[in-house]
Amino acid sequence: MQPRLFSLASARRACVIAVVALLQWGTNPTPPAAEPYFEDGFLGLTQKELHDKLGIPQAVRDRKSALRVFTYYPITDWKSYFSKLVSPENGEDVYTFKRDDIEVRYSFSYAVDPNDEREDRPLVVRLVDIEFSAPVPIDRVPSLVPEFKPSTNPSSPAFRSNIWILLFKGPPSEAARFIVKEQGKEQLEWTLAYQLFSLQGLPDRLTPKATIDRLEISAQSLQLVQQRQRHTHEPILNPYSVDFLQQAGEPPKTIKPVPIPKYAE
Repeated sequence: MQPRLFSLASARRACVIAVVALLQWGTNPTPPAAEPYFEDGFLGLTQKELHDKLGIPQAVRDRKSALRVFTYYPITDWKSYFSKLVSPENGEDVYTFKRDDIEVRYSFSYAVDPNDEREDRPLVVRLVDIEFSAPVPIDRVPSLVPEFKPSTNPSSPAFRSNIWILLFKGPPSEAARFIVKEQGKEQLEWTLAYQLFSLQGLPDRLTPKATIDRLEISAQSLQLVQQRQRHTHEPILNPYSVDFLQQAGEPPKTIKPVPIPKYAE
């Protein structure tokens, strides 16, 4: 009988351990899989996965206001002191590369699961902010940013304003909703988007030589643009398509002035 009593006690302990494990799983959900949502290779990676891919960042920055005002910290100072003063997701990992005599600075913003209250909850890349040390023509961006692979299809969704160009690429990803803060995000589809910004403003007649200062890689919704933002997003021909290049090579159309009638004095 003694062996039987021992096995029953073991079974009870196993049941208790299983129940505790299930309760802990419900409280501390499994972190998102460390793999990218899209072909850019960054969005959706955990911070650890990003560090494994690019190495330890050269610096960390945090935003001081709603405007683009940042404070930069050496990685050693951030880890030892400043990271303890703010939430970890407020820090953006910064990497700088020199390519074709242009400094290209990558900054990675993170998202977290708001329902995960652990101190070491995983950070997931939600946006990549890429800045150039000098304005560059839009036709040069793919050679400076290997992760930027715009579609060459003329019908690929593209929009513009007076200061930016927005390009969509590839199919939507359900998993990408995790990094989106938009209200009602569950009712929309989220797709890889490239947004190119020009501090000086874009010319009315866009050409491949129009210059930009910054590129953002993020998840955006084509539905949202077409349904709610159509007054601010002007549809344009994909600027990386052959059709656009042919159109850009044509001389600008001259606008005939409106004749002014002459009246007898």
